[in-house]
Amino acid sequence: MKKLPLFSVLMSSLALLVAGAGQQALAQGAFPQREVTIVVPFNPGGASDMTARIIAKGMESELGKPVVVVNKAGGSGGVGMSMVARSAPDGYTVSYIPVELVMHKALKLSDLGPDSFDYIGQTTMVPAALTVPVDAPYNTVADFIKYAKANPGKVRVGNSGAGSIWHIAASALEINQKVQFNHIPFEGAAPAVTALMGKHIEAVTVNSGEVKAGVDAGKLKILAVMTPERDPAFPKVPTMIESGVKLEFVGWGGFAVAKGTPKPIMATLSAALKKAASTDDFKNFITSRGMIVKYRNPEEFKPFVDSQYVFFNDLLSKMELGK
Repeated sequence: MKKLPLFSVLMSSLALLVAGAGQQALAQGAFPQREVTIVVPFNPGGASDMTARIIAKGMESELGKPVVVVNKAGGSGGVGMSMVARSAPDGYTVSYIPVELVMHKALKLSDLGPDSFDYIGQTTMVPAALTVPVDAPYNTVADFIKYAKANPGKVRVGNSGAGSIWHIAASALEINQKVQFNHIPFEGAAPAVTALMGKHIEAVTVNSGEVKAGVDAGKLKILAVMTPERDPAFPKVPTMIESGVKLEFVGWGGFAVAKGTPKPIMATLSAALKKAASTDDFKNFITSRGMIVKYRNPEEFKPFVDSQYVFFNDLLSKMELGK
């Protein structure tokens, strides 16, 4: 068999690479040429899933191609997010990104971190709210903290499971104010709120939307929200900072793609996401679920994720999640 000279082999390989690059550039110039998939790393029916489906509808109108949502639950979001992180960086596979991403390494759930993705943008903020029974003997955060300090370990604070975002919210307040709570885990925020209304616990630090029905019924009162600004759903409720506690704690959600996705594709996806997040359908849904519309573009979202990674890893290093 005749052997080709080394120079010829190299030139042939170079030609193939150039041809491939040209085809890729052509495909990028026409993005998208086919449907885009949004992977939600949780089960259907939840807030993350429903958020992604409304966003998909809005992005589809902008992109001119179908945008479908698939659910890949497991590993506290790790299964679905890892699938996207390992996908081809071509913009056709997008991940819904929850706040849990920045906690995965600290909790030893996966190797995922802020640098695992390129970010399209943030869409939501989920406020944590310190909520107590309406007839509790404290009406301010200061009164609540004073009571907790006078009764170490006796204030039972319900959460949505050990290591959950709302358990971490209560622990953040506990560490910040140097008090000791008795953390009571439940199978989700709703059972914790039910226990609070039944006065089986003294407080919860769950999403303000989860306690709205109890507040509206006159059974619960919110002492403060942990967002940087007041919750539009509860404009009279102060923030933690306004209450004299230097603490901000929010859940959030956004969208990202595999690392290395070309900038023109990122720009197209980001523009579509921004448009989708500005629709009335999206705004109405987010408000009805006790969340806040918070759009950050890629240049703003990545530094925010990085700062959240530092915040949560520092916080988790001080916590005993099993207590």
